[in-house]
Amino acid sequence: MLGAIALLLVCQLAGEAVHRFVGVPVPGSVIGMALLLVWLALVRRERPSLEKVTAWLTAHLAIMFVPAAVGLMNEGPVLARHGVAIIVATAISTLLTLVVTALVFQWAIKRMDHDDREHDA
Repeated sequence: MLGAIALLLVCQLAGEAVHRFVGVPVPGSVIGMALLLVWLALVRRERPSLEKVTAWLTAHLAIMFVPAAVGLMNEGPVLARHGVAIIVATAISTLLTLVVTALVFQWAIKRMDHDDREHDA
């Protein structure tokens, strides 16, 4: 289990290093996730231990938000000044994300149905 945690942290660190040293305009965490995906595609024996660790992390996900909530509480004056704008921007971006996700999902379903009909014919 310790090895799986180390793998997650190494991928995260490697992604951050690539982001900072190469200057790729992609967040380091996304690069780290891609590195983890490549690792898992190459080394299949990691999956069972990684599943245990990720299941535990997911089960305790609420704990991960505590530092962000505390940091948010320290920004009282900024929130008082820009709170309404932040809430509106968050609501609009959430709505747009839902709409785009639904449209892409519908497109994918139609495409899969179309491909299935062509395959059956």
